[in-house]
Amino acid sequence: MAVKEGPSAREAKRLQTRERLMGAAVAEFTRSGMADADVGAIVTAAGVAHGTFFFHFPTKEHVLLELERREENRMAKQFGQYLGSNHDLASALNEAVRLVLGLERRLGEVLFREFLALHFSQSRPPAEDGRDHALVVLLAQRIEHARERGDLDPEVIALNSAVFFLLGLYALAITTNEPLRGELITDHVKRTLRSMAVPGQI
Repeated sequence: MAVKEGPSAREAKRLQTRERLMGAAVAEFTRSGMADADVGAIVTAAGVAHGTFFFHFPTKEHVLLELERREENRMAKQFGQYLGSNHDLASALNEAVRLVLGLERRLGEVLFREFLALHFSQSRPPAEDGRDHALVVLLAQRIEHARERGDLDPEVIALNSAVFFLLGLYALAITTNEPLRGELITDHVKRTLRSMAVPGQI
């Protein structure tokens, strides 16, 4: 049986450097926003030469793309595990709310806005693995499952409903504050469920 070898010392060092740059860049983005972030400050904090940044990340946007990929995968993994416990659709929507607001807390207001601007940008490069917006896909699958069981209006288009819900949630997250935000998000969940309900059962 072949033993799978770990990364070489050179590759391990490259990955460590990339992680230092990533951490320093995220910290700089959190302070200044991506557009105003100083690459000089990033490389100084990471303890590397200026050109090393561009070896790992051709542009500052590529740092944000990497962060987006990681956070999207983190949320998708948690959401997938939650859905595996067979919760109803209302619970699934509220779990999506919890994950998104948790992301905002982790990133901070400035970086969260940058994250969303890139997340929905039409010029955003596609994911290398061909999978974009994993949270949307998982939520759409859960909606489609409910539709196929007859719990929702048969005319519901699952992907559209998932996109509408998450777009509304992201918009509320970046444009409102508590206590109004909590009330609006609760109403958003209720209205989303109502919009998909079987006619006559509203």
